[in-house]
Amino acid sequence: NSTLFCLKSSCLICKEFIYGYFLTMNKESCTKTDNCENGDKKNGECNECMNNFYLDLQDGICKDNTIDEKHFLPLFEKWDAKDKLNIDNVKISNVDRTVGTILGSSITNKYGSSLEDDSISISLVGSGGQSFGSFIPKGLTMKLTGDANDGFGKGLSGGKLIVKPPNQANYEENESVIIGNVALYGATSGTAYICGVAGERFMVRNSGAIAVCEGCGNHGLEYMTGGKAIILGDVGKNFAAGMSGGVAYILDVKHKLYTKTNKSIIDIEELTEREDIDDLKRILIDYEKCTGSKKAKHILEAFDKHIQYFKKIIPYNYKKIIGIIEKYELEGLSKEDAKYKAFKELQNNY
Repeated sequence: NSTLFCLKSSCLICKEFIYGYFLTMNKESCTKTDNCENGDKKNGECNECMNNFYLDLQDGICKDNTIDEKHFLPLFEKWDAKDKLNIDNVKISNVDRTVGTILGSSITNKYGSSLEDDSISISLVGSGGQSFGSFIPKGLTMKLTGDANDGFGKGLSGGKLIVKPPNQANYEENESVIIGNVALYGATSGTAYICGVAGERFMVRNSGAIAVCEGCGNHGLEYMTGGKAIILGDVGKNFAAGMSGGVAYILDVKHKLYTKTNKSIIDIEELTEREDIDDLKRILIDYEKCTGSKKAKHILEAFDKHIQYFKKIIPYNYKKIIGIIEKYELEGLSKEDAKYKAFKELQNNY
């Protein structure tokens, strides 16, 4: 009751071309005969049975062979959340896409956002494929020794991501790109520590995550609406274009930040407020602890000396509304009521 054929087409689930696999498909799932007029069954292109065919492909080849299915879920399903779950030394390559996402979905389904930070810690070695750690929730920490492709931390939703070069790496971490483009696109919360340089469009549309890297390409922080970015190195052109919220602290030793920044709706300030300085130091201490960054260690050893080289980027209206919120809080309003009144006040001024 089955037909044997070789798959030589693109999987609709993972978008990869897969060659050399032989699959069986029940003839009854196709309303046509073996000489299907709608397409070539040898290449899996029968229009009548496409859905059944790709459902079998997802269950038989794609999903069951992901890192999450093979390594993470069997351990997670036995875990009772009474102790921390540690999964060590998982080897990956750049064909392993969205590593951590299926596990993250399972965590959310079972625990929501109730887990403490670092409840589940996974260490990996190798090169992460596209969208490494995308959408992972609070409670899950993933530490990658190696590098990662585009889409790193896309939609980060409370989890923690760390990527660092191997200890024996023969390159300077603050001069080498370690993650691809569009990292942390649309992230809403969580933390990302990148011990190296990020590609282009770093943290585009970030609305709440905190991230540290040691440089980034063009269009960094584009359309960012919240969260914090700390960049310990050079940035590319058109930096902070359309940034309407959040704060960035940039190490600007060469005093070139002004020439790289899109200044249409943001301010560039010296770092003078005690709250900003303490916040920066606190995050850098944790970043150095998690990554072993030589540059962060160097800065922290003479932190007061390096403060003069940091610049703060903050959007005009974001700065204004924070000031109004603080005014109403001093008058005794709750945080939420203060936000509402501040929004209405700013709205009425336009």
